Amino acid sequence: MKRTLKISVLSMQRLAFILLLLTGLNTFAQQKKSRPNIILFLVDDMGIMDTSVPFCGEVMPLNKRYHTPNMERLAKQGMKFTNAYAQPVCTPTRTSLLTGMNTARTHITNWTSPNKNEPTDAKDEQFGPLNWNINGLSNTPQTENTVYATTFPQLLKNAGYYTIHVGKAHWGSMGTPGSNPYNLGFMVNIAGHSAGHPQSYLSEQRYGNLPGKAQAQAVPDLQEYYNTGTFLTEALTLEAKKAMETPIARKEPFYLNLAHYAVHVPLMADKRFVQRYYDAGLDSAEAKYASMIEGMDKSLGDIMNFLTTKGVAENTIIIFMSDNGGLDAHGRGGPVNTHNYPFRSGKGSVYEGGIREPMLVKWPGVTKPQSINTNPVIIDDFFPTILDWAGISNKKTIQKLDGLSLIPTLKNPAVKLTERPLVFHYPKKWTNEKEKDERLLGINYYSALRYGQWKLIYRMRSQELELYDLSKDISEKNNLAAANPAETKKLAGILGKTLKERGAQMPVASSTSKPVPFPDEVTIR
Repeated sequence: MKRTLKISVLSMQRLAFILLLLTGLNTFAQQKKSRPNIILFLVDDMGIMDTSVPFCGEVMPLNKRYHTPNMERLAKQGMKFTNAYAQPVCTPTRTSLLTGMNTARTHITNWTSPNKNEPTDAKDEQFGPLNWNINGLSNTPQTENTVYATTFPQLLKNAGYYTIHVGKAHWGSMGTPGSNPYNLGFMVNIAGHSAGHPQSYLSEQRYGNLPGKAQAQAVPDLQEYYNTGTFLTEALTLEAKKAMETPIARKEPFYLNLAHYAVHVPLMADKRFVQRYYDAGLDSAEAKYASMIEGMDKSLGDIMNFLTTKGVAENTIIIFMSDNGGLDAHGRGGPVNTHNYPFRSGKGSVYEGGIREPMLVKWPGVTKPQSINTNPVIIDDFFPTILDWAGISNKKTIQKLDGLSLIPTLKNPAVKLTERPLVFHYPKKWTNEKEKDERLLGINYYSALRYGQWKLIYRMRSQELELYDLSKDISEKNNLAAANPAETKKLAGILGKTLKERGAQMPVASSTSKPVPFPDEVTIR
């Protein structure tokens, strides 16, 4: 009798252990399944109007120029953001993305040179050089002229995500840790280095790697595509698909940073698509540009098809975004201030054409298909949002975050985010322009604030303020500063306070050696 009881107790203990083990395995499996794959599809220099998807309420003439059926497909499956923002140029946006810090805080306020300690600001008679973080982002505090920060890919990697970077990096100069994506949390790096644009998109030119002709902008890692007729955008897409095979086979969650070099200059014809644009009567530059847009869109479709074929589409979040506004003042065909119409200006500017971006998000089972989100959001928000998607609640970072998680409004676009200052800070001379063109285009030595429906512009050269009501004036034609001094003063106070809190740098006048006043310190005229 005792032996029978002993066996029964032992059997019950074993059964309990097995049940506990099975419960644990099931919980682990559920947790693993609930951790979504995340893809950021980042385009370089793509304007908000460079697509057949309308982002300003109605189909505009430029929407009819471009062919982006896969962007249309993604918009039908997910959520379209009509008030999404980045910084006026690339490195400031890309480092804010990885760190969750606004540009005013990072002190990375211009694009970084491939060469270490080489400033990229154009020389100016009124203002002297600014001591900014010209070498970009670093994972160590010992690197000179960099911002030291924790990146979200590193946190994803620490949490068990398989992290992949494909394409343009441009986070730091050669000889610094930020030039190498492996130092910033990526387990795979294909074609990412210190340069901000490709030397060539053509395989016949080896993407810039011709013997004796290679420059810092020559794209690395793509030797197998040399002389195959494979456009750079297609080669990067093929490599991204290969890289995703490993985590999918292992059933591991992955993050893919697919950052195309397209559509940055040099403008080169993607022969698969360019003829239709010549036939439509576009000049050479615009036809090449449109073909590069369509090639980028094909890449998006190929990635979406790949996810479906592999059976992981329903557990993969896709974010589509551009790093700054579309090129307008240089390198394009036709007159300036037309390429992002009805939005004003383009890349390098704090007007809407330089900072408002095409943003789409597909979160399967959560974002409502064909939904539209009008909340003003900014690239700084991607950091906390991506970590929330991954279930990483303990966001231990060296830096203070400026971004806000978008999870609530992604679940329901009717949820309005807390009204907050979205700041764009460009205390630099990006390019040589005449005074009248600087004013027209909003280029060189500008800061701006988006706050609710309002947009405040601060021109540092003349210490002037401009005020626009974007709910009525998306083209920023009607400056309301003189007519509405109370709102102008209120917003100047918010912008000035925010810039000061973030330690923003201001340009220094050569004649007085004094910095430009903050916007809350100027007289409203």
